[in-house]
Amino acid sequence: MVLIRAGAADFYISVWRRMYNVPMSKPASPAQPPGPPSAPLKLQAEPQAEPAAKSQAKNPLHGLTLEAVVTALAAHYGWAGLAERIPLRCFSTDPSVASSLKLLRKTPWAREKVESLYLFMLRDMRRTQPPPRSKPP
Repeated sequence: MVLIRAGAADFYISVWRRMYNVPMSKPASPAQPPGPPSAPLKLQAEPQAEPAAKSQAKNPLHGLTLEAVVTALAAHYGWAGLAERIPLRCFSTDPSVASSLKLLRKTPWAREKVESLYLFMLRDMRRTQPPPRSKPP
């Protein structure tokens, strides 16, 4: 039997709620008397979250797989250039997309670095691209 202090239990419950995206319950209002309720409670529906398309509209990584990101970076910088920018063995020693994906799925900090390099590459490509010409009237 595992005993958990009251404060620790609240902490673990809040962590669990965040992990599984469970909304926090509202504390009972002080106007309600303690004890069992006299009438059955009706559950109110939580407000629906925005659809993924609206909430992720400006996220350039939305809809991209990690494989597509690694492949694009390897095509743009090459494996040697990738190893210079992000010092990981999967980029420098016998590099492949499969070995990179194995590491990046297990290590969140490395995945963040790869995703930020991909976003930098997109910004850099946009900067170096000439502006579109407007049609003369």
